[in-house]
Amino acid sequence: MKIQLIFLSFIVLSCIQWLSANGQRKSGSPQTLGERVQMLSEINNKRSVLKFNLQKFRDFVKSSPRNYSIVIMFTALAPARQCSICRHAHDEYTILANSYRYSQAYSNNLFFAMVDFDEASDVFQMLRMNTAPVFMHFPAKGKPKAADTLDIQRTGYMAESLAKWIQERTDIQIRIFRPPNYSGTIAVLMLVSLVGGFLYMRRNNLEFLFNKRMWGVLALTFCFAMISGQMWNHIRGPPLMHRGANGGIAYIHGSSQAQLVIETYIIMFLSDAMIVLGMILITEAGQQSDQRKGRFMAIIGLILVAIFFSEILSIFRSKAQGYPYSFLFK
Repeated sequence: MKIQLIFLSFIVLSCIQWLSANGQRKSGSPQTLGERVQMLSEINNKRSVLKFNLQKFRDFVKSSPRNYSIVIMFTALAPARQCSICRHAHDEYTILANSYRYSQAYSNNLFFAMVDFDEASDVFQMLRMNTAPVFMHFPAKGKPKAADTLDIQRTGYMAESLAKWIQERTDIQIRIFRPPNYSGTIAVLMLVSLVGGFLYMRRNNLEFLFNKRMWGVLALTFCFAMISGQMWNHIRGPPLMHRGANGGIAYIHGSSQAQLVIETYIIMFLSDAMIVLGMILITEAGQQSDQRKGRFMAIIGLILVAIFFSEILSIFRSKAQGYPYSFLFK
């Protein structure tokens, strides 16, 4: 009799466990490592960037064991969030994920995912995040370290920078394949056509090509664009402006390792150009036959140099914390 009761109890418990496991599988929550990898691979075949909510984050990231790494972009793409950098970072992240998906290095050892704040705010609270975008690498073994969070201020968020960071964390090399963009070629062709047409129209009077002042202005414009950081903007793709620590709009980045697009134009026009203009006025003042006019030009030049050199020194002082020197402005 006891043997029968034990046998019946064993059957009942087995049925309960089977029904529980079957119910969990039907609910879509993978239980074993093989099921998780298979589900991730199936979703990845449809789209290169997986979208995670709280439940999927727990199933595929927090659950263990894992034999795969996951790179997750935490972002806020809703227009109401007013995160202009998030859209550009998402485009670069998509380029990276597509490059990996169609490369020879593709395997089920690395997956790319995205968590949007409006779809999974609980994940942001779980990880104690209050900014976006953030790129994090969750390794196959162990917890993420400090280096598993990308320093956007230092490296930027271009696809090439992300690929280099991922190679450092996973030893997987990803070659970036960007979609063809013919806008640059079209712009060059239009510029060449305009210049060629202009030269053809002025073919009987090309003396302006020997105008030293025109070539001097072009050379100065090129120098202003280079020393103000325009090439850095082209490489890193920073935002136009962002919100400051006090909640207002910041036009100057607070770190010496980064800058904003509008900061480039401020330095280019309000500082460098005005300082050069002041130096030109001082230089030309000594060549004037009219002493009053020369004195006036020298005074204006000195004022421009003093004011705008103080301004650019003040900007550098605010970005390089601890810089001790200042002139007129602090």
